Amino acid sequence: MTDRPLVEELRLFLGDPQTWWGPASIPLRLGEHLLLSAVAVLAAAALVIPPALWAAHRRRGVVAAAAVVNIGRAVPTFGILVVVVVWLGLGPWPALVALVALSGPPMFTNTVAAVLAVDPAVLESAWGMGMTGRAVLMKVELPLALPVIAEGIRIAISQVIATATLAALAAGGGLGRFIVDGFAKRDQGELLMGAVLVAAVAVVAEMLFTRGQRRLVPSQASAEGSR
Repeated sequence: MTDRPLVEELRLFLGDPQTWWGPASIPLRLGEHLLLSAVAVLAAAALVIPPALWAAHRRRGVVAAAAVVNIGRAVPTFGILVVVVVWLGLGPWPALVALVALSGPPMFTNTVAAVLAVDPAVLESAWGMGMTGRAVLMKVELPLALPVIAEGIRIAISQVIATATLAALAAGGGLGRFIVDGFAKRDQGELLMGAVLVAAVAVVAEMLFTRGQRRLVPSQASAEGSR
């Protein structure tokens, strides 16, 4: 590290025009970070939530599917990143694969648990009304399970935003670039700013998603009260 005080290095970093404009600016790195995180969460949701809903609805293959999905939880994200870098080379793809593997398990687990927790009496009533299996899933189980499914997505978002900093190690961009470059250049200001930005994005995303998630709870209560 340099002999300059941390406050001075932070001032120099923030006062540099390249920090705000150009190919290594905060807005650009923030956009890369958010895009990578969003694509990873959306891809994981598309891959794991539909089969989790169907498996829980049918009460078949849940254990086997959970074992496959939870590989992402058992294997360190950094290990997956390294393996995919060897396979695909540097760039955003290794980080995307690693983040999808990271975000899949909480969404799968919450989805399965939420559907399995639906009151059997409600399901019996739905079947008694002559509803098809698809209708029971889409009109009964999914609405009641939605708040818990959303909680799994919230957990995944928080994990992905924090872990997406690893993308910088594979030349994938994002806010982690400030942390990596700060270490490389012994620049405490850049290093600190990178860490603060990642934490701030995670907190803001948590607050925004939690606010949206709360809107799902009244719908659940209304569904239960209308039985």
